[in-house]
Amino acid sequence: MAGAKEILGPCLIEKSSLLPGSRSLLLHRQQNKLRFSPARVYTDGKSFHLRKAVKKTPVAAISENLVKPIVEKPVKFKVRAVVTVRKKHKEDLRDTIVKHLDALSDKIGRNVVLELVSIDIDPKTKKAKKSREAILKDWLKKSNLKADRVVYTAEFTVDSSFGVPGAITVSNKHQKEFFLESIVVEGFACGPVHFVCNSWVQSKKDHPGKRIFFINKPYLPSETPEGLKELRNEELRELRGDGKGVRKLSDRIYDYDTYNDLGNPDRGIDFRRPVLGGKQIPYPRRCRTGRPPTDTDMRAEIRVEKPLPIYVPRDEAFEESKQDTFSAGRLKAVLHNLIPSLMASISADNHDFKAFSDIDRLYKEGLLLKLGLQDELMKKLPLPNVVSKIHQSSQGLLRYDTPSIVSKDKFAWLRDDEFARQTLAGINPVSIEKLKVFPPVSKLDPAVYGPPESAIREEHIIGHLNGMSVQQALDENKLFILDFHDIYVPFLDRINALDGRKAYGTRTLFFLTPLGTLKPVAIELSLPSSDSSSSSLQSKSKRVLTPPSDATTYWLWQMAKSHVCSNDAGVHQLVNHWLRTHACLEPFILAAHRHLSAMHPIYKLLDPHMRYTLEINALARQGLINADGVIESCFTPGQYCMDISAAAYSQSWRFDQEGLPQDLIRRGIAVEDPSQPHGLRLLIPDYPYAADGLLIWSAIQSWVRTYVRAYYPDFVASDKELQAWYRESVEVGHADKSHESWWPRLESAEDLVSVLTILIWLASAQHAALNFGQYPFGGYVPNRPPLMRRLLPEEGDPEYESFVVDPQRYFLSALPSLLQATKFMAVVDTLSTHSPDEEYLGERQQPSIWSGDTEIVEAFYEFAAEIKRIEETIKRRNAEAELRNRCGAGVLPYELLMPSSEPGVTGKGVPNSVSI
Repeated sequence: MAGAKEILGPCLIEKSSLLPGSRSLLLHRQQNKLRFSPARVYTDGKSFHLRKAVKKTPVAAISENLVKPIVEKPVKFKVRAVVTVRKKHKEDLRDTIVKHLDALSDKIGRNVVLELVSIDIDPKTKKAKKSREAILKDWLKKSNLKADRVVYTAEFTVDSSFGVPGAITVSNKHQKEFFLESIVVEGFACGPVHFVCNSWVQSKKDHPGKRIFFINKPYLPSETPEGLKELRNEELRELRGDGKGVRKLSDRIYDYDTYNDLGNPDRGIDFRRPVLGGKQIPYPRRCRTGRPPTDTDMRAEIRVEKPLPIYVPRDEAFEESKQDTFSAGRLKAVLHNLIPSLMASISADNHDFKAFSDIDRLYKEGLLLKLGLQDELMKKLPLPNVVSKIHQSSQGLLRYDTPSIVSKDKFAWLRDDEFARQTLAGINPVSIEKLKVFPPVSKLDPAVYGPPESAIREEHIIGHLNGMSVQQALDENKLFILDFHDIYVPFLDRINALDGRKAYGTRTLFFLTPLGTLKPVAIELSLPSSDSSSSSLQSKSKRVLTPPSDATTYWLWQMAKSHVCSNDAGVHQLVNHWLRTHACLEPFILAAHRHLSAMHPIYKLLDPHMRYTLEINALARQGLINADGVIESCFTPGQYCMDISAAAYSQSWRFDQEGLPQDLIRRGIAVEDPSQPHGLRLLIPDYPYAADGLLIWSAIQSWVRTYVRAYYPDFVASDKELQAWYRESVEVGHADKSHESWWPRLESAEDLVSVLTILIWLASAQHAALNFGQYPFGGYVPNRPPLMRRLLPEEGDPEYESFVVDPQRYFLSALPSLLQATKFMAVVDTLSTHSPDEEYLGERQQPSIWSGDTEIVEAFYEFAAEIKRIEETIKRRNAEAELRNRCGAGVLPYELLMPSSEPGVTGKGVPNSVSI
């Protein structure tokens, strides 16, 4: 028997068919019940029948007491581990020294030690069976290899009763961490055993415990083999931590905190910001760092300022190629901010763009070339280590790429049809709604903000409805609205009191033409009413503009559209992009790491969709959404930006409406229709974001349903890890909204399909649609000014005369200044960039071995093939002349939901996760 086990391996033979009472068993998962089939043995995904060689002839009955099986000592044999370690490309002096010290110390026994753990329990110790420890070979010999990946080996001795390996532990006795990509154990009869690691292994001096890595075979908690149960729980306890102390950069602890680190009260009162999260200002939770409070405000956490790193769990940090992308972005930002600052200091008159040609020169000539100060400034730049590199590549660094919006048609942005088209196929295609009531009505408290009715009347728009009455246009679903009134008006008094910031709460009505395109028919610009009971003051606080009829009204109409675009840019960035994809996903990611074992099938499904999100969110807190950060500097609401984001979360965010079909129905853009391919009929058939998005949504949903059904035929309520994940995501991560009745239940497999599809949609396609067009559409600031500095002039105002004399200059003076514009352009250029290591929808690391279930791997390949088919469909749509919102003279094709992309700013590509 022992000899057979040594030859055939423990994966093949558990009991001999020759021993009394023995049966070969097949374990089936069907309706959460165990069923056994005799006489069939599985090995590595294949099965064969055991043939009986005994004829049915009479035999004498023998008492089992007389038969004593011979107990043989287990036979020992060797198996080999092939270990792949990813090397750093760049090393500083300290890294190099430590690397050489580790190579030398490895020679004297301070090495990397591995130990195999069986899925079986040792009957004597009642603990998991373990191999003898094995060391990683040839660390010294391979220490100077220049390859991206280095393969090492280790040799284990196990005995024939060891069973199947289920985990491997790793101890790093070196001084330096290393990135462990994968381990393959060879020598067992069941074939190679894969461990997908993708994790930093810290030195024992920093983290004394052993790192645990599990086999790639998924196990639900109730199916965890006896030998792995203790390790499964131990690993989750490590990841949860104890909620105490300051986190070290090498930690792997996931915990929650409020947004109490956006302000820096120790710098002064101007840098105080409210804590987001809690009863006073509801907000999602972020990853806890444990830093101490500031000196002047115990509720605020001490900040870590750039370039010092901010804590995220070690495996969440950017890999090198992603860091390089960000470094290049930071370099551009330094140069582009430094140069306009110098320009502004050279001449006070240089603060504004004087003509559109000044903007054009940013793309044609570059800032330094324009000034003729290139060589002089290069000598003075406070970047001595990179001056020569910058100088050599100054053409690329100091000159902006021409944004897509003006690359085909320089004047497209001025046209009303392009203004309207971008509500359907631009960077913020999720704010357009069907107009349900005319005139539009506010939901704000009339006692505070005055009469709720809009000032837009039928006489304003009747001439632009192709002969229809307003009621007829409403009944036939021809009127649509961009309504930013309620989200801006409560903040306008504070915003307009800021230096150089001016805003309205805007409403824009659109008419759906017979060609399937939208045209704007009225814009309402609202300011707070100082007396809610006065109709005369009320009329002054709301101004309605309609398409122009002469030169003066043309320029006023252009300024009104710019204010709409500025409103739109703020809501896009603060609500639809940051809040709904970045911030609201973070609690689900934290809870997944805290409660779903790496062996859990749902963790394996979600893993690629969580990559880098905690890191990019931490970087946002450090330099984008913080006090005096990029968002406050570049967007009209200034220091009230995050207050607007929090107000949107409190008043309108609902997880159950974050899926694409539910969102389209909520906005009145689609109605349920079982006869349609996705069960929905779009009221604007040529709506590129929705049309392409529904293809991707359906593909994700189908893949998730296939995956979930493989593990949960019906109910999921008994899965303790899964329930703990969802419960904590809601009750802790979204604690301020946990009481809401609209949270989906998580009881059936279909409930789980719904929740997971929403999460994967938000992390992949929704984020891509809202992010990667930021520079293509926003890099030309007049198209989407993130900030406005002037209200519209009115007759009788002192500045009205200057507007009439030089409307172009007045218009440009209302847009961001040169400094504000170039700073914004540098940042959105970086945020729109795909890094070389980007993983796109339908891709994942180690695609053939990420799961040990071959049927699931095959289903994933089918999902990837469907994503490729969708890409071809989108290409065909972009060439269909009748789809005028994505095809036509100078019209940009809609590619933001095109699944794949090259590195760089491409305006397309759907990464798996919120990674930038």
